[in-house]
Amino acid sequence: MTAWNTIAERIEAATGRPFRMAEQRNLGGGCISAAYRVEAEDGRQFFVKFNRASEAEMFYGEAEGLAEIAAAEAVRCPEPVVWDVAGDQVFLVMEYLPLGGRADAATVRRLGEGLAAMHGRTRERFGWHRDNTIGATPQPNGEMDDWVAFWRERRLGFQLDLAERNGYGRELREGGNELLERLGTFFTDHAPEPSLLHGDLWSGNWDVTADGEPVIFDPAVYYGDREADLAMTELFGGFPRDFYAAYDAAWARDAGYGVRRDLYNLYHILNHLNLFGTAYLGRARSLIQRLNSEAR
Repeated sequence: MTAWNTIAERIEAATGRPFRMAEQRNLGGGCISAAYRVEAEDGRQFFVKFNRASEAEMFYGEAEGLAEIAAAEAVRCPEPVVWDVAGDQVFLVMEYLPLGGRADAATVRRLGEGLAAMHGRTRERFGWHRDNTIGATPQPNGEMDDWVAFWRERRLGFQLDLAERNGYGRELREGGNELLERLGTFFTDHAPEPSLLHGDLWSGNWDVTADGEPVIFDPAVYYGDREADLAMTELFGGFPRDFYAAYDAAWARDAGYGVRRDLYNLYHILNHLNLFGTAYLGRARSLIQRLNSEAR
C-alpha cells in the first residue's frame, strides 16, 4: 500500500465522506518538508505535507497547534484534517486554502484585529501540554506558573545550551549567563497573561486568500506573553503599519515593549544561529550585549 492510498483512506475516515483521489500536484516545499495539493473526484482539495517518519512529532505538534488556533476563531488558519505515519514517511493533511490575494489596508487591519483577539484566548499557565518545534529545532513547552522562569529555562537557556553544544559557547556563554541572571529586570512593570501564541509569526507565515481573508500557518504554538508574537513580526522585515495600528487599537502594547522586543527576538536569532550557522553569530552577540546594558 502506498502512502497515497493510506492518505486517501485516512481522509475518508476523518471526513466521513468517500474520497477518490483525482490529482496530486507537487507544490515543492520549504527547507523542511515537501508539499502537495491533492484533489478528489468530487472537487474537494487538501494540502498535504510529507517528511521522514522520524519527524512525526514535528507534524503532530503542528497539527495540534493549528487546531488550537482554529478553536480560537480569531484568525483563519488551514485546519488540520488527519496526520499519521505511512511507511517511512509522516504526513499531515490540511484544508487547502488558495492563497495569493491582495494584502490591502483592510485585510492587514483584519489580521491585526484578529491576532489581538487570538491573544485574548488565555490559560492559567505558560507553555503548552506538548513540546513542538521552532523550525526544525525542538521547542520545550513544559508548563510553568512564572513567565520569567519559563523564558529563562524553556527559551533563552535552551537555545544558549544548544549554541554551546554547536561550538558557540566561547562567544555567547558569559554574556548569555549574565542576561539569564538579570532577566527579571525586564519585567518589573510588566506581568503578562499566558496568551495563545502563533510562536513563529514572521512575514513568511501569513498570506491572504483569493477572496481577501488573512491566513496564518506553520505555527509553533504555546501560551506566553503576546508581545513575543508581536516582536517576531518585526524581526525579518516587519508587517505593514496598518497591522500594528489595528492591533494597538484593539489591545495596545505595554510600555517597555521596545526593549522586550529585543529580548524576545534574541530567541529567534539564537535559533537561526543553531539552524543556519555563523551568519547569525554577530547579531546574537550584539543583542546579548545590548540587553545586558539595558539591564544593568
